[in-house]
Amino acid sequence: MSDLCPCGSGRAYTACCGPIISGDKPAPSAEALMRSRYSAYALHKIDHVMASCVHDDNIDEEATRRWSEQSTWKGLRILRVERGGPNDQDGLVEFVATYEQNGLAEEHHETARFVRQDGGWLYESGEVKTATVTRTAPKVGRNDPCPCGSGKKYKQCCGR
Repeated sequence: MSDLCPCGSGRAYTACCGPIISGDKPAPSAEALMRSRYSAYALHKIDHVMASCVHDDNIDEEATRRWSEQSTWKGLRILRVERGGPNDQDGLVEFVATYEQNGLAEEHHETARFVRQDGGWLYESGEVKTATVTRTAPKVGRNDPCPCGSGKKYKQCCGR
């Protein structure tokens, strides 16, 4: 394991997310909890992911563990933070977690809501942002020439 924290803060793991994941210190902000949750996914420490939720009974722990272990975590980008500081009772963190699974690059884009309970931050809920796939090339019709260059109609060639 690298000495740098997986969350991308540029700090050492032992000075960043490590103490939060181990339970030695509480997350000082909603963003710090978000970063520790990402690091927990990257390091397959699902106990922290589950313990840092308001309602962990709504989360499939085994599916979460599989997602963590079957993915290679590439990075975390924090896009927006609202509230979630030392004097707040709630906070919002919008982030993109990039990972690779089954050889495919993936992005998890979410706006997560956090609440303070008993002096510590917890993940309350999140809204996953889905990306719309837009076709960049024109659609090939059945009777159009095949784009592979064979000279045949698409329906008689690659359209089969």
